[in-house]
Amino acid sequence: MRFGIFYEHQLPRPWNEGDEARLFHEALEQVQLADRLGYDYAWEVEHHFLEEYSHSSAPEVFLSACAALTKNIRVGHGIRQVIPNYNHPARTAEGLATLDIISRGRLDFGIGEGATRLELGGFGIPAKEKRAMALEAAEQIANMMVMDPYPGYEGKSFSFPCRNVVPKPVQKPHPPMWMACTNRDTIRIAAANGLGALAFSFVDPEEARSWAEIYYGIIKSDQCVPLGHSVNANIAMVSNFSVHHDRAEAIRRGQEGFEFFGYAVNALVAHDVVPGRSTLFADFQKARGDRDEELIAALKMAERNANGIGTPDDIRDHIAAFEAAGVDQVIFMQQAGRNQHRHICESLELFAAEVMGGFKAQVAEREAKKAAMLAPYIEAALARKVRMKPLADDEIPVVRASVQRAQINQAS
Repeated sequence: MRFGIFYEHQLPRPWNEGDEARLFHEALEQVQLADRLGYDYAWEVEHHFLEEYSHSSAPEVFLSACAALTKNIRVGHGIRQVIPNYNHPARTAEGLATLDIISRGRLDFGIGEGATRLELGGFGIPAKEKRAMALEAAEQIANMMVMDPYPGYEGKSFSFPCRNVVPKPVQKPHPPMWMACTNRDTIRIAAANGLGALAFSFVDPEEARSWAEIYYGIIKSDQCVPLGHSVNANIAMVSNFSVHHDRAEAIRRGQEGFEFFGYAVNALVAHDVVPGRSTLFADFQKARGDRDEELIAALKMAERNANGIGTPDDIRDHIAAFEAAGVDQVIFMQQAGRNQHRHICESLELFAAEVMGGFKAQVAEREAKKAAMLAPYIEAALARKVRMKPLADDEIPVVRASVQRAQINQAS
């Protein structure tokens, strides 16, 4: 089992001077701590205009800082908005390759499309076309990172001439590709395109098992036709994360923040929004009421808390259930609502000290066995891929000098 940490950069109102800067720098400290403790991935989302919910609008900047400050942890776009209206595919390919170089080959590339009216409307993206636009762009981003030169493309959502997109990434053919998944349908799409599944829904181990069976069933079938130039057959599940030897204290530290996360996701999709005047956290607190002590008393009596909040034993059981279900990575969402930096660091340390080692000891054997089992299916999938035809040297178009340059030459 691999372990990741996940950032939305949530910042509930009211906002005080310096709060945004503090949030980002504390997150950088947490990533550095996770790197020292042996966590495998640091994932960063990309969202735009989502006040209080996510201030992570420039993940490439944050992840570059993470890469420069760490040595071993992988840095992941979880996800990069790949629709051309958000980020032009060539600029995304350039940024990915640069970050892969800066991180010395530690980059993972998750693709996404956005779901809220604030984001889609802000960039003029038709909601009904966003999935097709994202997949089209992602395929060409992969081609741009691999081909020398990129032959050019005339598509539905963007066009681009022949250019050699540089630099090229360290990882060959390109960094592992993933796709954000929120339900069984998107799990199927990820598998059919040979992409890792970043399951950003909080599901129980039984549902996770169903998702894994669907996903790996498609990876092994002729439905799998890789979008990129490799197959990344992996499922990562997001989980709450608050660990303390006292279960009640773990709940007290984390429960409200994770409830706010869920509330905000639903509110941003279902409720009207006035830009610059968000009241998400105030509305959440009003709806939630004073239920902490009642909730803590009920959960404290439970033999085990199976949602990623609790004692080291609770979390061990939680992870073991996901592992048995066929999940390859658990991504801990520890920064949510008003969860405190000190508590987040203490959870990371306690999990690493008392839980992580038992799972990490099995990683090499488990992954080698899985790779051997999947090898013929992945080889068959890559053989099905229809690849963009490279240009012969005499087919590469000449990019003419500017008119002004030509006139200067004529005059001389």
